[in-house]
Amino acid sequence: MTTKKKLIEVAFPVDAVNEASKPETENPFLKDHPRSIHNWWARTPLNVCRAVLFAQLVDDPSSHPDRFPDSQSQNEERDRLHRIIKELAQWENTTNEDVLRRAREEITKSIGSSHIVVMDPFCGRGSIPLEAQRLGLETHASDLNPVAVLITKALIEIPPKFAGKPPVHPEQARELTKRTWKRAEGLAEDVRHYGEWMRSQAEERIGHLYPKVRVTPEMAEERDDLESYVGEELTVIAWLWARTVTCPNPACGAEMPLIRSFWLSKKKGKQAWIEPVVDQEGRRVEFAIRTGEGEPPEASKIGRGAKFRCLVCDQTSEEQHIKQEGMAGRMGARLIAIVAEGDRGRVYVPPVPDHENAAANARPTWRPDQKLAYDPRNIWCRDYGLETFGDLFTDRQLVALTTFSDLVGEARERVMKDALAAGRADDGIPLSEGGIGARAYADTVSVLLGFSVSRLADYSNALCTWNPTNGNISHLFQRQAIPMAWDFAEANAVDSLSVALSSSWVAGALTHIPCSGLAVSVEQADARTVSSFSAGNVVVCTDPPYYDNIGYADLSDFFYVWLRRCLREVYPDLLSTILTPKDTELVATPYRRNRGSTADARETFRDGFVRVFGQLQEISAPDFPMVVYYAFKQEETGEEGTASTGWETMLDGLISAGYQVTATIPGRTTKKARAIARGTNALASTMIIACRPMGDTTQRITRREFISLLKQELPVDVNELRRCSFPPVDLAQASIGPGMAVFSRFRSVLEEDGSAMTVRTALALTNQVLDEILTTEEGDYDSDTRWALTWFQQEGFSERDYGEADKLAVAKNVSIRALKDRGILQSGSGKVRLLPTAELATRWDPSSDERLTIWEITNHLVRALNSDGESAAADIARAVGPRAAAARDLAYRLYQICERKGWVQEALGYNALAVAWPEIERRASRPVEAKPEQQSLGLG
Repeated sequence: MTTKKKLIEVAFPVDAVNEASKPETENPFLKDHPRSIHNWWARTPLNVCRAVLFAQLVDDPSSHPDRFPDSQSQNEERDRLHRIIKELAQWENTTNEDVLRRAREEITKSIGSSHIVVMDPFCGRGSIPLEAQRLGLETHASDLNPVAVLITKALIEIPPKFAGKPPVHPEQARELTKRTWKRAEGLAEDVRHYGEWMRSQAEERIGHLYPKVRVTPEMAEERDDLESYVGEELTVIAWLWARTVTCPNPACGAEMPLIRSFWLSKKKGKQAWIEPVVDQEGRRVEFAIRTGEGEPPEASKIGRGAKFRCLVCDQTSEEQHIKQEGMAGRMGARLIAIVAEGDRGRVYVPPVPDHENAAANARPTWRPDQKLAYDPRNIWCRDYGLETFGDLFTDRQLVALTTFSDLVGEARERVMKDALAAGRADDGIPLSEGGIGARAYADTVSVLLGFSVSRLADYSNALCTWNPTNGNISHLFQRQAIPMAWDFAEANAVDSLSVALSSSWVAGALTHIPCSGLAVSVEQADARTVSSFSAGNVVVCTDPPYYDNIGYADLSDFFYVWLRRCLREVYPDLLSTILTPKDTELVATPYRRNRGSTADARETFRDGFVRVFGQLQEISAPDFPMVVYYAFKQEETGEEGTASTGWETMLDGLISAGYQVTATIPGRTTKKARAIARGTNALASTMIIACRPMGDTTQRITRREFISLLKQELPVDVNELRRCSFPPVDLAQASIGPGMAVFSRFRSVLEEDGSAMTVRTALALTNQVLDEILTTEEGDYDSDTRWALTWFQQEGFSERDYGEADKLAVAKNVSIRALKDRGILQSGSGKVRLLPTAELATRWDPSSDERLTIWEITNHLVRALNSDGESAAADIARAVGPRAAAARDLAYRLYQICERKGWVQEALGYNALAVAWPEIERRASRPVEAKPEQQSLGLG
C-alpha cells in the first residue's frame, strides 16, 4: 500500500519555528506559560510540539498529484502550509482561536473521517499531548513516573471537567459573577484565592519564625544607603547562610565558613558585598556589609570541588576533610547576611542574633527521611552528609513546607464547603474516579495547591543560592541534578516567596491551556506495556528518555515526597509507593544494575526500546509517520571513530523494531543561557525524527556504497544547517538524522566480511564523512588561513619553536613575518604563538588590510562579539562583505577542532559566532547611519 507523504517528511520551516521558540527557550519566567504549573526536565517548547504535530498530520502537496500536478503548484501549496505553521508557532498565538481554527481545518482535510488518537507513551511534563489537545485531537498520554502523570493530568485531563465555570470562593462573589469565565479561568481564580488563604494561615501559625529586621544606628554607620531606614522594621526577603566545619589545623580549630562568593549585589550603582571580620584572639569570623565602589575579598572557596581556606589561619582544607566533617554530622551553618525589602529596592544588613535564634527554634514535626539515590553523576550532596530528602532542608523550611502541606488538606475541605454553598452539585465521586461534582472540584483545587507546595520546595531548600546579578534566590533545579551548595539562601516562606506566589504561577499556567471537550486520558504505565487501542488508529509523537542524561525518577523523588504528603488521599493509587518506581524506568543507569554494569544498563535500554517501538508499530496508523524527539551528545571515540552509546542504543532499538528514518528536523529546544550551558559545550537542540515501518524491502548495500551515499547526501544537509546558523556544538548530532536515513533505508549494510554493519559503525562513518566535508573546504581558504588552521590544529594558542612554524610556512607558501605583521601571531625569542581572540587588536580596520584573510575575519568577529556584542560584529561583517560567510563556515571547523582537543573556552567563542550569525547578518544589512556633526555653541 502506498502511503501519503506528510509535510514533515518533505519540507518543514525549521528556521521560522526555531526563531519562534525563543520566547519559551530564552525566558524562563514567560508569563502564564503552562510549564509554570510544575517543574520538569528536558522541556520541549510548546510551539515546536505544535508545529511538528501539524506537519506530522498534514499531507505534503506531492501526495495529491491530482490537485498539485507539478513542482510549482506543490511549492506554492507548501508555502501556504508553511505560513500556517509560522503563525501557529508564535507564542502570542498559543490561545489565538482564529490561528488554531485554520490549523485544525488543515488537519481535518488530511485526516478525513479517520478516527485517530495521538499517543505519547513518555509524556513527561505533557507538552506533546497538551498541544495535540490544542489542535483538536483525541489524546492519550502515559508515563511510569507518578509526578509526570500528575502534571499531565493537571494540564489536559482535569481542567476540561470544570471549563467555563466561575470560581466558588465567596469573596467578591458579586463582581466575579459578572464576567464570563473562559477555559479554566474560574479554576485559576480559586487556586489564587485559596493559595493566599494558605499563606495567611501559615503566617498566623509560624510567622514568629520569620521576624522582620530592625535597622539600628550601628548598622547605618558608614552606610549612606541605610540612614533613612534607621528604626524601621523591614520585611526579610532571604537569610543567607554559610555551611561551616572545624578548621583541620590543630593550632587553629576555628569554625570555618565555606563561602563561594561574598557578593550580594553586582548591579551598577548598587554594589554590595559581605566583608569577613576576623577575630584572631577569639578564633572567630564575624560578617559586616559593605556598599558602594569596590569589590569583596577573595572567597574562601578555592577552585573546583570542595577546597576551602580558613579565614582565620589561611590554611587550605582539602575535600576529604570537608567530606569527613559532613558525613560525621559535624557540618553546621552560620548566618552571614540578611536581605530585606526597602522602599527603594533590596537592603542588605549584617547578621542579627535574634534571627539566628528564630531559625534555631524551628521544630519540624515531620521530615522526609527517604534516602537519596546513589547517583554519582547527578546527586552530589550525599558525600557531604546530605543523605535523605529531609537533609536538603533547614528545620525552618521543613516547618513551613509541612505546614503548607497540612493546609492543602484544610483548603480541600474549605473548597468543598464553598462549592456546595455556590450551588455546585455533588455526585460524591472523587476526582480519581472520574467525578465532576463538588467533591471532585475540591480534589482538583487541592491537586493544584499541592503543586504550589511542591514548586515552593524548589525555592525553599538548603541548596538554593543567592544570585547577586539579579538580586534573587536561584532555585535548586537549574540543571538536571542535585548539587551541593556551600552558602545558601533561605527564603521568607510566609511573605516574599510563599505559597501564595507559587499558587499564582500555577494559576497563570491554567489560563493558557486549551480545555477542549475531546476525549483525553492520562495513565501511569510502563511504555513497554502499551494500553490496548484499536489497531491502526494511533499516531505516535513522543519525547523518550535520553539514555542516561537525566535520572528522572531519582530527581523527581524530591517533589514526590511532598506531593505524596499533600495529595495521597486524592490519588491513593497513583501515590501509593514510598518513592517513584525505579526498576522498570527506561533509562541507562549502571548504579541500579548488576554490580554497576554499564553493558547491562545499555542492553536494558536498547531492549526496552525494541519492545516499545515494536508494540507501537502494531497499533500505529499506517498513513502517519511516528515522530521521536531525541538528544544526546556524541563524545565517545573508539576504533571506528566518534559515536555515541546514547544514540546507538535508541536507534538500534528503532531500527531493530522495523522502522526506517524518513526525515529529521533539528529543533532548538533549550535556552542558550541555561546553567549547564554557561562555560560548557552542552547541546542546545533536539533532533526530531520522523520514521515509518521499513516494509518488505530486501535491498542490501555494501559499506562502500553506504559511504558513497553519505558523501552525496550529507553535504547538502550540512550546508542547509549552516545556512540557518545551526550551533556547531549540535552539528554532529544533527548529522545523525541524514546518516541514519541512508542506513535505515536498506534491509542491511554489509561489511567486507559479509556481516551486517552495526548502528555504532554507521554513526562513526557518518561522523567521518562530516569531518571530510568540513576539512575539504580548507582548500578554498587563502594560504595564510590554511597555515593558521593547520598550526592551530597542532598547537592551539600555545607557544612553540620558530623553526617548526617556519617549516610549515614554507610548505604553505607563506611568511611568518607577514603573518606577524597582519596581527595573526606573536613571534620573538625563537618562539611563535597564534594570538587568541582576546589579544587581537581592538581597533582593527579590515579596509586598511592589504591582504585580508578568512582567519583574521573569523577571529576578529569572535573578539568583537565577545567584547562588544552583535552590533560590533555586524560592523566587521559589513566591512568585509561576502567574505563574512566564509568566516562563518570557518567557525564551524574551528569549533570542531576545539571540541576534539577539549579547548572549551575557545570552542564557546566559535559556537557563539555561528549561533549569532542571523542577527549579525541582519544588522550588517542595515545602512550605516551618519553620525550627527557636533554643533557650535557660538561662543567663540
